[in-house]
Amino acid sequence: MQPTKYDIETRAVEMLRTVFDPEIPVNVYDLGLIYKIDVTDDFDINVDMTLTAPNCPAADFIMEDIQQKLEAIDGVHQANINLVFEPEWTKDMMSEEARLDLGL
Repeated sequence: MQPTKYDIETRAVEMLRTVFDPEIPVNVYDLGLIYKIDVTDDFDINVDMTLTAPNCPAADFIMEDIQQKLEAIDGVHQANINLVFEPEWTKDMMSEEARLDLGL
């Protein structure tokens, strides 16, 4: 059975929750670094994301990890990761669970 766009988006969120910044013990999704997930009619995934700091030394590692995990989802043809810095990331963007994990 062909997955729906909703299925792909749900699976994308699950996969994003397995990607971690090596310096922070919280996944990129709960950190609030993912601004947009868009699944096209052709089952490409376009993600807008940011980093906790523009000069993050792990940026390439994180983005590559995200791309590989999203492209591993059944039905996905291609994942495009767009790095954006607006709006600027703040701790307010983190999930409540992430704040608790970090003791904030």
